[in-house]
Amino acid sequence: MYKAVYPVAGGPTFKRINVDYRLTQIVVDHVIAEDGQYDVMFLGTDIGTVLKVVSISKEKWNMEEVVLEELQIFKQQLYIGSRDGLVQLSLHRCDTYGKACADCCLARDPYCAWDGNACSRYAPTSKRRARRQDVKYGDPITQCWDIEESISHETADEKVIFGIEFNSTFLECIPKSQQASIKWYIQRTGDEQREELKPDERIIKTEYGLLIRSLQKKDSGMYYCKAQEHTFIHTIVKLTLNVIENEQMENTQRAEHEEGQVKDLLAESRLRYKDYIQILSSPNFSLDQYCEQMWHREKRRQRNKGGPKWKHMQEMKKKRNRRHHRELDDS
Repeated sequence: MYKAVYPVAGGPTFKRINVDYRLTQIVVDHVIAEDGQYDVMFLGTDIGTVLKVVSISKEKWNMEEVVLEELQIFKQQLYIGSRDGLVQLSLHRCDTYGKACADCCLARDPYCAWDGNACSRYAPTSKRRARRQDVKYGDPITQCWDIEESISHETADEKVIFGIEFNSTFLECIPKSQQASIKWYIQRTGDEQREELKPDERIIKTEYGLLIRSLQKKDSGMYYCKAQEHTFIHTIVKLTLNVIENEQMENTQRAEHEEGQVKDLLAESRLRYKDYIQILSSPNFSLDQYCEQMWHREKRRQRNKGGPKWKHMQEMKKKRNRRHHRELDDS
């Protein structure tokens, strides 16, 4: 039953000589172009490359093969297929482990190692100490030469947060390593000692940080988020929390309200001053006209201030007037 299928032209559609690979797969796409129809071939090789070739028919069944491009298929990729589509994922994302040697070592990812500047893709090398990596134990103390200096100076991000008394606030802290355990410490304002925070009904620990409910004045201070993995402990973030008293907040709002009223009075005084100048400079503009103008202006201000309530009162007046006129007509 076996029978070979030969090309229309009687010869190979594509050929290559003196190359270090073999063609292993073929996929053909039939493409309609401006000047005709063409077959675009995607040829897979045994070295992981793909040749994109178009076959062009010439006179007397002669064929011309044009290599459009040679695609380098990158390895170290994971492909996940479903009925909805295909997703390509890299097997390593070393940059997500942070910008410190300790975080890179604590990740214990075989794909990643510290190269002296960043956490990057690991490649075997003859230089024994060129890359810092410890997958078996995850001990950055034996791998990172600057670890003692960073621990002693607590080189961590510092942020300042403001909270209002009796309200809630959230202190964010997300470790780079999934295996690290988190502890919170506080150095209260005016105190030189640090104490470990214990969760209770008001202070709740989450995987993303610390939630403090119903803030109190005593909650003010410096908060330290520390990650511990094996014997290695380091500070991830330092947060300074300033609690604003509720009374102080109310006084500030009251002062802003009073300031707004003063500004309104000043604006009205400037407007009146302009009106006085207009009266003095225009002999045809009488005091009665000015009073009538002020009366209309005050009406408009009350109308805008009253909103729906003012409109409702106006409708009620109109109804009473119509009812009064009907009673007069009936009599």
